[in-house]
Order: sequence, then structure tokens, then C-alpha cells
Amino acid sequence: MLEKSERPWGRYEVLQESTNYKVKSIYVNPGQRLSYQRHQKRAEHWFVTQGSGEVTIEGVISQVSLGSVIDIAVNQLHRISNTGDVELIFIEVQTGTYFGEDDIERIEDDFGR
Repeated sequence: MLEKSERPWGRYEVLQESTNYKVKSIYVNPGQRLSYQRHQKRAEHWFVTQGSGEVTIEGVISQVSLGSVIDIAVNQLHRISNTGDVELIFIEVQTGTYFGEDDIERIEDDFGR
């Protein structure tokens, strides 16, 4: 594992990275959600491996559970929420030209970031 980071909503672990992609395992605590955000330099592909929740993409809310696949284009507003009572886990594959945490434009955030 390359990097671990605790967040107010849960945590993530970087599993693999190169110059044109990054792979993370993301763990969202029950009742928590990530910020409503977008990225200028990367797209994301999510695969849910545990739990259930809701994904919001450009204002459209969809239910997700084990095996759900979500594609998020560059510049697309998105968020995932854990609406279940167990940890929601998904694998995130980022593709693009830059993968730094500073390529997050938060539109709405429960934690004031």
C-alpha cells in the first residue's frame, strides 16, 4: 500500500499508481458522505465491493450496492453517501493527467472543507 489517509467520513488507501492512473480503496462510514465535488484533471470509475448507498452525479441520485459500477467524467459533479448500517467500500480507478488531492473542487461539504 502506497498511502493511507483518515478523513471525517472514513478513510482511503492508495493501492497502485502510475503516471496515467491511480487506484484507491475507499471506506465510507455508515451515515457519512463525501463532499459534492468535481475534478478538472481526472475521471473516476467506481466499483462497489461492500455496503449500499446513494451516488449523486450532476444532481441525479441513484442507489448503489455490491457490484454497482459508476463512471464519473472529468468536470462532472459527484458524491457518494453511505445510507446503510455497514461500511460502504468501493474501488476507485482514476485516469487522467493529475491525481493530487488539490484537484478537488468542493461544491458542498458536511465538514466545512
